[in-house]
Amino acid sequence: MAQLIKIKNGSFKFKTPPFRFRFRIRSSSPSKITTPLSLLQPSHHMADLYSSKPPSSSSSRLFLLITFLPLSLACFAFLLQWRGGINDSVTQWFEDNYKFPGMSTTVFEKRTFTSDSSCVSLLGQSRTQSFPYLRDWKLPHHKPDLKPKICITTSTSAGLEQTLPWIFYHKVIGVSTFYLFVEGTAASPNVSRVLETIPGVNVIYRTRELEEEQAKSRIWNETWLAKFFYKPCNYELFVKQNLNMEMGITMARDAGMEWILHLDTDELVHPSGAREYSLRNLLRDVPAEVDEVLFANYESSVERDDIKEPFTEVSMFKKNFKHLPRDVYYGNYKKATRGNPNYFLTYANGKSATRIQDHLRPNGAHRWNNYMKNPNVMELEEAAILHYTYSKFSDLTSRRDRCGCKPTKEDVKRCFMLEFDRSAFIIASTSTSEEMLQWYRERVVWTDENMILKLLRKGILTRIYTPMVIIQELKEAGVFSSVVTSAHNSSTSSITKKSSSQATTRRLLDFDLDDESQTASAIPPQSSPSLDTIQNVQF
Repeated sequence: MAQLIKIKNGSFKFKTPPFRFRFRIRSSSPSKITTPLSLLQPSHHMADLYSSKPPSSSSSRLFLLITFLPLSLACFAFLLQWRGGINDSVTQWFEDNYKFPGMSTTVFEKRTFTSDSSCVSLLGQSRTQSFPYLRDWKLPHHKPDLKPKICITTSTSAGLEQTLPWIFYHKVIGVSTFYLFVEGTAASPNVSRVLETIPGVNVIYRTRELEEEQAKSRIWNETWLAKFFYKPCNYELFVKQNLNMEMGITMARDAGMEWILHLDTDELVHPSGAREYSLRNLLRDVPAEVDEVLFANYESSVERDDIKEPFTEVSMFKKNFKHLPRDVYYGNYKKATRGNPNYFLTYANGKSATRIQDHLRPNGAHRWNNYMKNPNVMELEEAAILHYTYSKFSDLTSRRDRCGCKPTKEDVKRCFMLEFDRSAFIIASTSTSEEMLQWYRERVVWTDENMILKLLRKGILTRIYTPMVIIQELKEAGVFSSVVTSAHNSSTSSITKKSSSQATTRRLLDFDLDDESQTASAIPPQSSPSLDTIQNVQF
């Protein structure tokens, strides 16, 4: 109940539980004070103000605003991306949207493959193209710089399961042209038909005309390759690679190429440290006075004995001694070697890329040289060649089947340059399948998790995932399977081997030989330095 209490000095206190109001009334005659009845009764506005029930209208409006504003924005964004709605101005920049060969379907179309080729199921397929490829795309007011023009030459007998990932991976990182000197499986109709349909791929068959043309090469009259002549197996392959590289130089020069590499189809360029993981950017940044760049090679370190597709199943590599501190390399040499003849199973002297210049010649499968000058060479500190050597158990028997040497310690020296190749050939030629598998597990496969972790921490071993991801994305996008299907289903495709007049046309070099070029021998595959050769180590 409200009470009005008078206190001294003309002040009044209005008291109503639980509120109190104090006010003072000024008047010339305090005795004549009239208090209105409305003042003594609680106001409706006052009751609302101090009511325990909060107002509902403003909070409801705020709640509705918070709820419906994001929903409205989401609906608006959905409308912008709707296929039949507003066009994205960014997509209008591209005048041409080229796809890999055989990719005639769009992202929104289902694809079914009916080819009878076993390569389709092996190389995989996908319902959507999750890895778009824009070849030589152009902007309306700007043409992208696709220089330098890079080509790769190789001598191969591999099948599509290896060559297709190898080709398209290098296309992704900036290689535009390939010179494939094929024989064996690579030259078979089902394989060569597919290779010939890929833009930028030049297939050169080992025909009688090619051999007759290469028999006229000046290399046979020079001494730098002479010690490798007329020997079987690896030596024969080494000479053949140099003859093919010489021919590749001429074809690359005629095609306007600027850089050339020689790679095997079990090797991938790893342009680490380059902008956008691009080999083109890497070589574009090379100083103009440099003629040749050296890539150290890393060697695959497999962790299973049942690997089928090394490019997508192997992520661990042993680093080259050139990319390791001296104390780390020699301090962990025995642990990293694991009882094998050398730190690497096979070669350790890397590969090189060179500018295409006059008087250029090969200098073994790993280097280039020049008849008229000593090339200015630069070593790359981060980029590398990933060598997937002996990554499959079947590599033991496939290498054995390519060579007819006797499995004796003396005869294998005549056939193989590296000690591990010799040991592997003897094991594959004299052991049962179970014994070969046991030897492979002990010498090649890494199974000791503690040792792997220790060498990873030391930097001897390293994990590299980028090539694996790129090739896996290409596979899941259906790039490889669609190329195979397109080639086999094409009614106009025919198997016509290029004649020597087209495939092997080359200029004769008519300048005088430099005396120094005659004395320097070609660089063969070389092993890593051992503990006995700590001093005077050269790359």
